[in-house]
Amino acid sequence: MTIEILVPDLPESVADATVATWHKQPGDAVTRDEVIVDIETDKVVLEVPASEDGVLEAIVEGEGATVLGRQVIGRLKPGAVAGEPTADTTEENEASPDKRHKAVLTEETNDALSPAVRRLLGEHGLEASQVKGTGVGGRITREDVETHLANAKTAPAPAAESAPAPAVEAPATGRTQKRVPMTRLRKRVAERLLEAKNSTAMLTTFNEVNMKPIMELRKQYKDQFEERHGTRLGFMSFYVKAVTEALKRYPEVNASIDGDDIVYHNYFDISMAVSTPRGLVTPVLKDCDTLGFADIEKGIKELAIKGRDGKLTVDELIGGNFTITNGGVFGSLMSTPIINPPQAAILGMHKIQERPMAVDGKVEILPMMYLALSYDHRLIDGRESVGFLVTIKELLEDPARLLLDV
Repeated sequence: MTIEILVPDLPESVADATVATWHKQPGDAVTRDEVIVDIETDKVVLEVPASEDGVLEAIVEGEGATVLGRQVIGRLKPGAVAGEPTADTTEENEASPDKRHKAVLTEETNDALSPAVRRLLGEHGLEASQVKGTGVGGRITREDVETHLANAKTAPAPAAESAPAPAVEAPATGRTQKRVPMTRLRKRVAERLLEAKNSTAMLTTFNEVNMKPIMELRKQYKDQFEERHGTRLGFMSFYVKAVTEALKRYPEVNASIDGDDIVYHNYFDISMAVSTPRGLVTPVLKDCDTLGFADIEKGIKELAIKGRDGKLTVDELIGGNFTITNGGVFGSLMSTPIINPPQAAILGMHKIQERPMAVDGKVEILPMMYLALSYDHRLIDGRESVGFLVTIKELLEDPARLLLDV
């Protein structure tokens, strides 16, 4: 008796998926709820756990294969013990050592490596021949590469009195290049960015904000805030509160175009652009108008950790009426962010830089930051866009307005 391993049900907006990584190989023991394989979509990575204790009997769809929802990708033999022959291991064992060696050479020669393994090899400048494969037919798995890297770091240095190594021909010093397959998420981001450029009348307006009042407020209350709420007081909570208030005053910025209609939203779900190892994602912080500063800081931190670890769910990535992107964390001084369709606008925050500014006829050194609002001119006119950005500027330069609603 065997149990089929199926691709989970895919969301309506996801047509297909890719088998990213098999964490087990045929013949390996698995326990109930242990993750066997990762399925990558253009939004999230889905983990497929084992439904029973047993042994992975066979892999039907290897790494890199395109699959559909509820498709069979492997078979699990419940109650079996590791080491018992399976359909795949029996065929492998029957092959002679020469045949298995030829199979490995043929596989490497044809570059029959999974996208995840190729990516890992390329990142660390390794050749497939340097890594010992433990998979079926000597196939190199992700765990093999990670083990090789760990052993290389802990390997002792050769003794000084040891015999000199034979001369090795120096590698060519000419220009080189490497080819790494694009992840599904990266492909989808590229498509969305191109769609935004081609399907919207995008325009960007700029302003600058004096961050000194907020910085002094944080300095004064950060310790009490962290002690009371268990989270640090950052800048993003001020940005989110200011954006939420500005969206209330300018409903066109909180709207979207659907065909020939304009859809006005009476809720305030704000997307946060987050850079992850897999690419850029925009998880959504929902109902921001009902959240306090501490709730916003905790929500942003939770989404950032999930994004870093690849644990974001589809529900956390869909929706959103407006996007905030903070390039300042990477040192960006100014940029023109691209709209996240079907949203009508996106706000870019940047690096806080001390600059000489004229204040009441005198020159002062102040921590200044540029704001950039990219918007769809089909829906938002200049008056609304500039007024929206000026409102954010005023709220940030006088944070007491956020509490007094003025």
